Amino acid sequence: MRTFLAVGVALVTSAFAAVPAQATIPPVAEEHAAVRVCAAAPAGFASCGALLVTRPTRNPSPAASPAGYGPADLRSAYNLPATLSGAVPTVAVVDAYDDPTAASDLAVYRKQFGLPALNAGGPTFTKVNQSGGTSYPRKDAGWAAEISLDLDMVSAVCPSCNILLVEASTASFANLGAAVNYAASVPGVVAISNSYGGSDTSQLSAYKHPGIAVTASTGDSGYGVEAPASFDSVVAVGGTSLQRASNTRGWTETAWSGAGSGCSTKNAQPSWQTSVTQCAGKASADVSAIADPNTGVAVYDSTSYMGSVGWQVYGGTSVSSPIIASVFALAGNTGTGFSGTTPYPASRLWAASSGLNDATSGSNGTCTTSVWCTAGTGWDGPTGLGTPNGVGAF
Repeated sequence: MRTFLAVGVALVTSAFAAVPAQATIPPVAEEHAAVRVCAAAPAGFASCGALLVTRPTRNPSPAASPAGYGPADLRSAYNLPATLSGAVPTVAVVDAYDDPTAASDLAVYRKQFGLPALNAGGPTFTKVNQSGGTSYPRKDAGWAAEISLDLDMVSAVCPSCNILLVEASTASFANLGAAVNYAASVPGVVAISNSYGGSDTSQLSAYKHPGIAVTASTGDSGYGVEAPASFDSVVAVGGTSLQRASNTRGWTETAWSGAGSGCSTKNAQPSWQTSVTQCAGKASADVSAIADPNTGVAVYDSTSYMGSVGWQVYGGTSVSSPIIASVFALAGNTGTGFSGTTPYPASRLWAASSGLNDATSGSNGTCTTSVWCTAGTGWDGPTGLGTPNGVGAF
């Protein structure tokens, strides 16, 4: 898997203007049949992590009309409740550029799977720019596809949650950080998903919001560290391959070979991470969920990225970040950490890891400290502490 991802990156143009333009990325190796939808990013910028399956060879969920796993599959795999108890939380999605059909595409997805309609007296959908206004940035087809993926995953996992989409003016960390700050200022927001990453860098204050679950993808190029997942205030979300199985759970998971992981040299280890990481810095991942495009999810997008319109199959840790953000929202406990404190919600996971599904096999590459890139019992880099098994650990 790392080979095909490296090929995909090599095909991306390496020269960028002050605001990087979307690159056209041709299909990669036939055996994998998936492409990145966003160009690689220079220093100070991030790239979205969505992987579009261009030639799906099978339907991993025969019960669903579109190919790819749907909401019922994800709730079954992760033992999640279909409804909320208590106040309705808001999950914010932060991405760059504009998806002009975000609302209409999301409506198609929700109708297909029998989810409550938005802005019809129940859960709501709101789209704003990074300052909270309605003057949107320019359209970018790759980031628009990422937006569709993120919104659909929030809907799948927490169909009763309100959804806030905040579109940054560009993919710079300055603008994406401004969008995160705005999202955190909105009453009711309990989780903010960031399905993008760039070169590891020191902690940015825009991503420090105690009491809000700020999640970020660990990346799709195998072993290696990305920001903002490397920030000590952020829940770093890795990736798995998810398949049906004839066991008690009904599913099995292994580490996805493309999931990012490792040890940050820019950010210190948070107080709640333990020596099991064998890392002096922030270790990625904290937790994980489905990311392998070969066991991907159904997404509806009409922005015509590379001619793909309508129902598509996606993978990447862009899938897992909004899933985990939404599980935090379902749990309703982001305002408190372990022992009654109010730090960053990742601390809850480290205090209650027995409530997760442990993925114990698979690897995302070769590294000097094997736990950073090879799955095993307990914490490991590609899958973190494990994947959701209900909301107890959240």
